[in-house]
Amino acid sequence: MDSNIFYSKSALAWLSLVLEERFGLKFFIQHSDSGLAIYIKEIAGSYILFSKPKNVFRTPQAYVPYTQWDGVSEGWISKVGKPLPAPGVSVLPKPLIVQKKDHHVIQYDILGLTYWALNRIEEIDSDKLDSHGRFPAIHSHAYNHKYLDRPVVDEWLHLLGQVIQRQWPELRCKQHQFSMLVSHDVDAPSRYGFCSFANMPRKMVGDLLRCNNYKSIFTAPLIRLNSKNKLHSADSYNTFDWIMSISEDHNLVSAFYFICGRTSNVDADYELEHSAIRELLRRIHLRGHEVGLHPSYGTFNKPELILLEAQRLRKVMNEEGIHQENLGGRMHYLRWKHPGTLQALSDAGLSYDSTLGYADLPGFRCGTCFEYPSFNPVTQKLLKIRIRPLIVMECTVISSRYMNLGYSESAMNEIIKLKTYCRQMSGCFTLLWHNSHFTTQSDRELYTDIIKG
Repeated sequence: MDSNIFYSKSALAWLSLVLEERFGLKFFIQHSDSGLAIYIKEIAGSYILFSKPKNVFRTPQAYVPYTQWDGVSEGWISKVGKPLPAPGVSVLPKPLIVQKKDHHVIQYDILGLTYWALNRIEEIDSDKLDSHGRFPAIHSHAYNHKYLDRPVVDEWLHLLGQVIQRQWPELRCKQHQFSMLVSHDVDAPSRYGFCSFANMPRKMVGDLLRCNNYKSIFTAPLIRLNSKNKLHSADSYNTFDWIMSISEDHNLVSAFYFICGRTSNVDADYELEHSAIRELLRRIHLRGHEVGLHPSYGTFNKPELILLEAQRLRKVMNEEGIHQENLGGRMHYLRWKHPGTLQALSDAGLSYDSTLGYADLPGFRCGTCFEYPSFNPVTQKLLKIRIRPLIVMECTVISSRYMNLGYSESAMNEIIKLKTYCRQMSGCFTLLWHNSHFTTQSDRELYTDIIKG
């Protein structure tokens, strides 16, 4: 292979698409003896050059050095107002950006960083996995260099946007607006409605010990016997109407992802075809909210099972007259093997996936708060599915298993900090909050404060 060829044609096409979505301009990216150059198709003889791309950004399990760059000191704007994390290099030249007669030279591999972070190169074939087979935040480059809470790709692309405006002042880049998306994994739509009578005493004792909930001794059998056609109003996990009302009050659409299979004892105890679940699906749809797929625990490395579960959901949705333009979802337990899980979801016909956040820490796993087109770095093919990064899952912050911040001011500050970064970048703040995690007033107050914040 030519030593000056750093990316395949399909990889360059994908990078061009990412830039087009971000800036609203059609770019042409071309290899050169000096690196990678981006051109505007309608403007000849003018370009931006990125000096030699870094191999570490294209090599799984490579050692990736790190430094920071203070763009403000060189006359550039930082939306976050701090030095930019700069993975891939240990030293950066000064000045980093040089203006020539007919082009600018950026002496940092922004395109390589984008390829590396968005395509999760560091996770490919990694054996640094947790007990659920997940690549955890604590083994990520971002965590180890203390920038997991920064949308690093977005920050560097913001810098690139400034260079684009200087190189082509007659052009206007696309202006984005901050948005928020809320979603809810339906691991358990009912506390007692679908459990067996044999398991009911165990759940009741759990409620009694954990929450001092003596009322469950009387309500549990009632809920179990009266959930045949609709979830019982007294069921503590039946929070769907409340969730939808909060979303409607704030002009949001809630997405509810349903488990459609059973591959483990940590999967759901409900069947999608149950009359009460069908009624719930119809209710969600009639109120203008979204139904999606939550592939079961054991499917993340079994493409055939993801396909079967997607087909099962589509079948029930069609039977209930639920027609959506897009069908998205998220993997149960955030289990993910890159890029195999992504490929399987794409092959199953999902429009988007919102798994890519870490379970153990919140933040920017993909370095971005923007949805983006997907690419398989192993097969070097563009995929139809889109990636919608997950920024915060409620139990990551609240639960004793992870950050253990509970419902404290620290929990609120941690989440609002990330939401603020998304707002500063005019990106999208994505929040996952399970329907079964609204059982206390503290849950509801924290959630509402985050929505308003």
